[in-house]
Amino acid sequence: MPARAEDFVNALTIDVEDYFQVSAFAPYIPRSEWGSLPGRVERNVERILELLCETGARATFFTLGWIAERYPRLVRAIVEEGHEIASHGYGHHRVTEQTPEAFLADIRLAKIVIEDAAGVEVKGYRAPSFSICERNLWAFDCIAEAGYRYSSSVYPIRHDHYGMPDAPRFPYEARVGLLEVPITTVRLFSANLPGGGGGYFRLMPYELSRWMIRRVNREDRRSAVFYFHPWELDPEQPRVRGLGVKTRFRHYLNLRRMETRLRWLLRDFNWDRVDNVFLGGEA
Repeated sequence: MPARAEDFVNALTIDVEDYFQVSAFAPYIPRSEWGSLPGRVERNVERILELLCETGARATFFTLGWIAERYPRLVRAIVEEGHEIASHGYGHHRVTEQTPEAFLADIRLAKIVIEDAAGVEVKGYRAPSFSICERNLWAFDCIAEAGYRYSSSVYPIRHDHYGMPDAPRFPYEARVGLLEVPITTVRLFSANLPGGGGGYFRLMPYELSRWMIRRVNREDRRSAVFYFHPWELDPEQPRVRGLGVKTRFRHYLNLRRMETRLRWLLRDFNWDRVDNVFLGGEA
């Protein structure tokens, strides 16, 4: 007999980065300009915190060290409201663009900066753009060495910018003492379909996303892992000039509908922090 979706608590995650830090914008916005651009991450995260408070949901905020260094009060507000603070690296460099030494230095720095701002231990890490794949599995050694307890850096799908379609669909021990918590997919017709948020959540009808999460809960009998970004709730964000058609479509599609869809998602499922859902309720 299939399980009921309402019997499961799923993990809600937010990748805390500003609109100009999106990996797809890297060819158009030099890192040297980040500090001079109008920041919107603070107001967007505050709006997310309001929505979570309204619905009683808790979440994990994978935060850039760059953001934590500049907005320490925002990091403390996340923690004070009962959410988990985790690491998204320091400078939003994809793992595929770094040497093992540079990657280790980046994630160590991020952990120190975020813990200093938050006043609590940072247990989790998520690679920018889910950039751990078959070519750089050494990254798991670095994550474990840096002192993280879990990673949520693998999306088991085929995508032109990321993905590891042959990876396990559900949490597994990537290294001794290090749990990998992949983004949710649905297995259909010998392929993994993206069911864990991001741009797909804005592209697909909400009913399809709801069906996929329910399927994972009821048929796989597993908790789902969903993610989104603060800038996805911000249709008024500055428009970046010169973007390619694909990049522009992916980034700006249905931004005005995102908050409504997120409200439906928070209403239809039970949501909690990654550490509570997958590390045995240690919060």
